[in-house]
Amino acid sequence: MLRAVSVILMLASPVAAWANDYEPVKDKGDFLSLVQDRELRIGIYNLSLNLFPDGRIEGSALGWDITGSWQWQDGFFCREMDWSGMAIDFNCQLVEAAGNERVRFTVDKGQGDSATFRLR
Repeated sequence: MLRAVSVILMLASPVAAWANDYEPVKDKGDFLSLVQDRELRIGIYNLSLNLFPDGRIEGSALGWDITGSWQWQDGFFCREMDWSGMAIDFNCQLVEAAGNERVRFTVDKGQGDSATFRLR
């Protein structure tokens, strides 16, 4: 449970660096074409997120709702969220994609922990 909270709080959990089959996503239009009308999932935490072009975030994790907002700022995905009453502070994240199947978010503009989501 504590590890799941960490994933949700940061929108990233510690993971080892994978072979770099990921490419940075630096453009908002490219980002939207990757995630629009798709669900971002981490199955082990029953975590699913939808990111909408108008800046809304909606989803759930461990059965509790996630809401929030996002914006694109200087080539980074910046967001703040609420997980069932628990505030998740504003943070700008590096976005990287492995084709159209996976997207990785790394907090603190690429300097922190990462989480990889499957795109459905």
